[in-house]
Amino acid sequence: MLDQIKSIDTAPVRFTDPVDVTLGELLGFLDGHGDRPLVFVYDGRAVKHGYHVTEVKAGQFAALDCGANPESWTEIFVQLWDVEEGERKHMAAGKFAKIIRKVSEHVGLNGSAKLTFEVSDGVAPMALFRAGSPVIEGDRVHVALSARPASCKPRDRWLKEQQVVQPAAGCCRPSSAAPCCG
Repeated sequence: MLDQIKSIDTAPVRFTDPVDVTLGELLGFLDGHGDRPLVFVYDGRAVKHGYHVTEVKAGQFAALDCGANPESWTEIFVQLWDVEEGERKHMAAGKFAKIIRKVSEHVGLNGSAKLTFEVSDGVAPMALFRAGSPVIEGDRVHVALSARPASCKPRDRWLKEQQVVQPAAGCCRPSSAAPCCG
C-alpha cells in the first residue's frame, strides 16, 4: 500500500503540486539522493547545519468549512528545530528519509497526506510552512519552505470546477460569478 510509507517506488517522481508536495513525493525524490545534504530554506535563509527533526506527527482532521460543508483530511507535521550544533553538517537526505520511515513504522504515515513543516529556532514561535519540489543545487538537495496560506475551500472547489468546465475562460468572467464565502 503506497499510502503507508515504508517503501517508496523508485520511479521518477511527479509532483502533483510543485509548491505543496506530499510526504510520499518528497521521500520518493530523496531516495535517489540519500548521500546529499538536505537543506531546507525558509524566510530567505537556509536552516542551520545542526538542525534536528524533533517530532513527526500525523493528524486526521474533521471540520466544517465557511460554506457549512463537512471537510476531512490527513496531515503530516514535521517539526524542525533550526539550531547550530557543534561541528554537525546538514543532515543527509537519506537520514531524513530513514527518520520518517521509522516514524511510519509506529504511526503509519499516509504518503499522500498534506505535508506541513513546523520550524523554530527554539526562541521564535513556530511557523507553519509547505514544502516546494526539491531541487539539486550543487551537491545538496534544497527544499524551499513557504508560508502555508489560509484558503476558502468552497471558493477553491469552485475555481477548480471552473478550470474543468471553462479551461479557456481566463479572467473575463463577471465578478458576480464568484461564490461568496463570507
